[in-house]
Amino acid sequence: MYAKMVSASVFGIDGLIVEVEVDISNGLPAFEIVGLPDSAVREARDRVRAAVKNSGVSFPLQRITTNLAPADIKKEGWF
Repeated sequence: MYAKMVSASVFGIDGLIVEVEVDISNGLPAFEIVGLPDSAVREARDRVRAAVKNSGVSFPLQRITTNLAPADIKKEGWF
């Protein structure tokens, strides 16, 4: 595991703790989000890539896997 942090998601009217785990490994360049994300969360890949590029840092040309746990609950985005 490269990095781990805690975030939150909306589940009905409640908040839900979500662990975000990111791993960077060798392989074909890819950016995958796993753990039952909805379409708004999947689109975050493009926003993250643009933010890293615009910050002046080079985006790694490796396989990036982002896991959102717990995997059995759908994660929803607001935007």
